[in-house]
Formats: sequence, C-alpha cells, structure tokens
Amino acid sequence: MKTLGKGLNANAKNVHHRTALHYAVAGKNTEAVQFLLQRRVKVDQKDKHGVAPIHLAAWFGSLEILKLLVRAGAEQKIENEEGLNIMHCAAINNNTDIVQYIVDDLQMKELDKDDQSGHRPFALAAEHGCVEMLDMLIGPYNMATMKPNKRGDTPLHLAARNNHLDALQLLLQSFDIRDAVNMDGETALYQAADNGQEGCVLALLEAGCDPNILTNSKCSALHSVSEKGDTSLVQLLLEYKANPDFKNQVCKHKLDAPLHLAVRNSHIAVIHSLLKAGCDINVTDKRSQTAMHLAAELARTEVVEMVLKSGLDLTLRDRQDKTALGVAARADEVIIVDMIIKAERYYAWRTDNPELNESVHSEFPLTFKLDHRYETKQLRSMAWRLAYELLKPGEWKRLAEHWGFTKEQVSAIEEQWTGQHSYKEHGNRMLLIWLYGEELAQKSPTKELFEGLILTGNRKAADQIRQGVESASSKSCCIL
Repeated sequence: MKTLGKGLNANAKNVHHRTALHYAVAGKNTEAVQFLLQRRVKVDQKDKHGVAPIHLAAWFGSLEILKLLVRAGAEQKIENEEGLNIMHCAAINNNTDIVQYIVDDLQMKELDKDDQSGHRPFALAAEHGCVEMLDMLIGPYNMATMKPNKRGDTPLHLAARNNHLDALQLLLQSFDIRDAVNMDGETALYQAADNGQEGCVLALLEAGCDPNILTNSKCSALHSVSEKGDTSLVQLLLEYKANPDFKNQVCKHKLDAPLHLAVRNSHIAVIHSLLKAGCDINVTDKRSQTAMHLAAELARTEVVEMVLKSGLDLTLRDRQDKTALGVAARADEVIIVDMIIKAERYYAWRTDNPELNESVHSEFPLTFKLDHRYETKQLRSMAWRLAYELLKPGEWKRLAEHWGFTKEQVSAIEEQWTGQHSYKEHGNRMLLIWLYGEELAQKSPTKELFEGLILTGNRKAADQIRQGVESASSKSCCIL
C-alpha cells in the first residue's frame, strides 16, 4: 500500500485482467479494500471471466466488504460471463447473510433471475447442496422454484446427480415434483443412479419416483448401473420393481437389455442379481444375440458358466444363423464350446427325465467347467488312452453318434483342431463331455463305454479298456 502511495496505478491489471482490488476482496482484507477505495480505484473492473470485485465479496461471504463496495458505488446488478450476479454467487456458497442483505437492505429481489444456463439462485443452491440457503429461499423469501434450466434439469436433478442428500430430501419434502424429465428424457432418479449416488437413489425411490421411466434413448436407470457393475444399485432398483427387460436404443449397442450390458462387461454379481430377479434370459439384441451368444463370443468362462446354469434356450440363432455353440466354435474357443455342449446334453437329459429334481446335484453342484477333480482322474486317464492310443480316425464320431451327440456338436468339436492327428484331441474332448453326462446321470461309465465300443464295432478297444479297468481294480479295489 505504501508503494501505491508513490504514484503507481492502483487500477493496473495483470495477465488475467485482475486488479489489486480483486485480490484484496478475494483475500477478505478489509483494510486493503478500504485503502484502495480511498485511492478511488475503479470498483467495477472485470477480469477476463467477467468477474468484478463485488462478485468476489458475495462469493466468499464478505458482507462488510460487500457493503464497502456498494457504498463506493459498485454496480449491484453487474454480471459475469456466465450471467451470474451477486445473488447467484452467494447462493452457490450458502452465504445466507449476503442474500439477506441483498433482499432486505438493498431491496433488490429482482436479482433472483436466470443466469445464462437458466439457473436461478435456488437451483444453484440445490446444485451445490446449500441446505440453509434453500431453506431460506423456500421460507421467508418465497424465492423457491422448481423451474428447469435450459437443459431441462430441475433443482431436484441438480441435487440428485451431485449427491446432495440433505438438499434432495428438503426438496422432496417441499415439492410434489418427482419424475420430471430433462431434454434427454432423464429423471432425477436416472441421474442419481447414473452417477452412483446410492443414498439419493434410495431417497428418490422411497419418495415414489418411478424407476421405469425411459430416457430418449430408451435407457432405464437399470441399464446404466448394470453397465457400470454397480451391484448394490442394481439390487436396490430391482427391489423397487425396476423392469429388467427394457431394450435401449443407444447407437453403439441398440436393443440391449441390462443383462446384455452386464454380460458384455463381465459383471458377475450384476448378472446374478438380474437372473435372480427373473429377467428374460433369452432376450435378444439388434444382432438377435442372447446373453449366451455374447458370453460365448467374448469367451468369459465365469459368465458362460452362470448363464448356462440359468436354463436358457440354446437353440436360438442370431442374424448370422449361429447358435451360441456356433459362435463359440467360430471364435475358436475350445473350453466354451465344450461347456456349451455339456449344457446342451444336460438339459436334453433333464427333459427326457422329468421325474428327476435338483437332488441329483446334492453331492456335486452343477458346473460345466473343466473337471480337474482327483476323484475322476482315473476316468479321464482312461478317456485319454482310448482317444490317443486305441481309436482310429472317425471312430470317435461313431461313438458320439451312438451317444446322441448332434451333428452341430460334433462339428463344433471338430472345428477347433485341424491336422492329421487332430482326431485324437477331438475324441478326447468328446469322451470327457460324455463322461460328464454319465456322472450326472449316476451311471457306470466303464460299463457304458464298453457297451458303446462293442455296439460301434470296436471289440478290440473294448477288450483293452476292460483289461485296463480290471488291472486297475485289482490294484485299488475300486476305480469309481
């Protein structure tokens, strides 16, 4: 300040067009402000963003400095580039004493107007969670409004998407509005869910907001949280009767149901929640693909396992006339191919044996994954020996036909390996798939295998398998 007294320009601006008065006000330095005002500085100079010192006084809640500026002749209606006046600035920062001074002392209630985005002070207070400001504007000043901004967002939208739960609850208590939509068709509930605001989502649902209102792109709140893998929000929305089968119209992934999005992103817990809620496991997207088609195409083993266990229709074909098995075969995914064939044969067996119930899985829970258990090691070794040492080219196919493998299943197995000796790997995979079904049916694999070899004209291989079984039995007393 002594430097200023030596004749330097008190109105000089820096690279941001800010003067000494800007910095004195922002720093709440009352003494410096008084000194500068005595030097007759220009009180309404704006920085490059259109911000004048009086904006800063309102923004930082400096009532004494604001009064000094007003007495010095500062323009009280001045706006920055965004159309914010001093009432907007005070509302954003919950400076209730500033608003009280503007309304009661300055008698300038007309500052309660839209900024360039269509926000009134009340909306800005909601957006920033300023509960005391909201309460004051609702109560004594009657300046509360649920008028939407230029995007169509109401104060309820603004509070919800920014996770201001206390402000949201005050708005819900004070206004009947619940399901208003913005220009994108989004409700406050949708925005809260899309931003992962669980507390706000619960408050809105408890207040009666509808979780099944679709956006302009036909997305529900459940679409958003399913895609992001927010399991707790998925469960919450489902608890409040969110429809799990709506199809969206997003350009990238048209006609996706929440299940498609969860599968595409491998959100296991979300998939489980959707299936438990009874979603349509056979729902198709724009390519006529089910969740199983997607899982097979993406080779997500855990997802494939979960979807296969849901009892879906594996005969459905996509627009390229491919079943899920065909998709997996085309993608050269050996493990997925074998899992799907196991599931196809399992469900066919269950259809043929309707008297059976889930007690069949009491000892061994249902799974379609590769079997690495010690208990089946000897059977798997027997299958390997048969495929790699005893069967000739084409003989595994005769066995497969005998055991009811379909042409598509045989082709899918055969598609993964090529070469002169590929039939050995094909045969081994077919035998392991067959053994899986025998175990579930609680049959004797060695007996069935012996009979199958005899019936397909391979007595030599049958005798060698029997000899191997008898030899192993004499050593271990039991091979099963």
